[in-house]
Amino acid sequence: MLLVGGVIGIGAALLLGRAAASLLFELEGNDPVVLVVTTVLLAFVALGAGYLPALRASRVDPMKALRFE
Repeated sequence: MLLVGGVIGIGAALLLGRAAASLLFELEGNDPVVLVVTTVLLAFVALGAGYLPALRASRVDPMKALRFE
């Protein structure tokens, strides 16, 4: 999901950047540093959002979880 969302998001950012650059004076719509930093930051957030619940779930005893249901 991270990969698909990243590809769609970067593509949309590049297209919208071109549209904004054509409408506004002296605006650079495709800044590679900003795209790389935001992509890496969002990847860390997505990995953290998956890692923390997985870590918590791995600490539960399977027999207790099965008996709870």
